[in-house]
Amino acid sequence: MLYAGFMSAVLPPFPQPQEPVDKPQLLEVGSAADEPCLRADAARNRARLLEAAARLIAEHGAAGVTMEAVAAEAGVGKGTVFRRFGDRTGLLTALLDHSARKLQADFLGGPPPLGPGAPPVERLRAFGVAVLYRAAEQLDLQLAAQPEPTRRYSHPSVRALYAHVTVLLRQILPDADCDLLAQTLMAYLDPALVHHLTKQCGMPMERLEKGWLDLVDRVTRTGA
Repeated sequence: MLYAGFMSAVLPPFPQPQEPVDKPQLLEVGSAADEPCLRADAARNRARLLEAAARLIAEHGAAGVTMEAVAAEAGVGKGTVFRRFGDRTGLLTALLDHSARKLQADFLGGPPPLGPGAPPVERLRAFGVAVLYRAAEQLDLQLAAQPEPTRRYSHPSVRALYAHVTVLLRQILPDADCDLLAQTLMAYLDPALVHHLTKQCGMPMERLEKGWLDLVDRVTRTGA
């Protein structure tokens, strides 16, 4: 595995400020852009709610996360949860956005081969492996929080991943239609497909990882 242990079962502490990186960020993810000036007490409440939701997911899976359950776990009123996140999907999306910030910081400024400093094709290989294992370790949450089809590709965290793949492809294949190639590659990393292949078809993650590396080599014409 190129990026072993990418995601632990426990999310990082909340709230987690955007990690400093040497390169400019591709896109902001999460709700921070919508809430630029949260009061300190509001930020603490949001962190408590996310921590409570993360505990419930660890204990009961995403199905166990309801607005009522999160409020009870955090020791606040149900209205507080609705005011902060809108609905259950908004709450689950906030949890995913939190881990997406960590992924983005890693591929923008972390160590190679995922971060800068490695050849672009090696970074692309490492990126896909990281996303695959992130999807596998958060599969229940990712499926539960997946936006409706009309918004699935426009969410900021998804756009950040596509933008990064497109940038790498342009460095490897400057004459190709890298926007469409990025869509093709990212389709392989879709959580729904990971669920189908691992849970319904019984494929091990090692096979999906090898498939990603083979796909990258064939698309970029860099294989042996």
